[in-house]
Amino acid sequence: MSGKVLVVDDSPTMRRIVTNTLKRIGYSELEEAENGEEALELLGKNTFELIVTDWNMPGMSGLEFIKSVRSEDKNDLPILMVTTRSEAEDVREALQAGANSYIVKPFTPEVLKEKIDSIV
Repeated sequence: MSGKVLVVDDSPTMRRIVTNTLKRIGYSELEEAENGEEALELLGKNTFELIVTDWNMPGMSGLEFIKSVRSEDKNDLPILMVTTRSEAEDVREALQAGANSYIVKPFTPEVLKEKIDSIV
């Protein structure tokens, strides 16, 4: 695994957990953003292989961020939603917005790797 991954979460602790897990499963190029606006800025300047985003963030939510990414013709960019929202309706809404897959927090490194492998 060599591509760059964008991790978007307003919680520094959660970003650290996700980035450490990604490093353990083989990703070394990681960028972090604490909200959707910052993530869109990074997307404009970099090429990513994968986005891992939270749903609940101040300003632009993860859902709005995904819709924005998809509206910019980045339809082939895999996006994984990692969130505490566990209702079936939330999962459906995220997938309809353009997420490729969905993980409910807390998660294990194995689950993260499995979900990423299934979408990249």
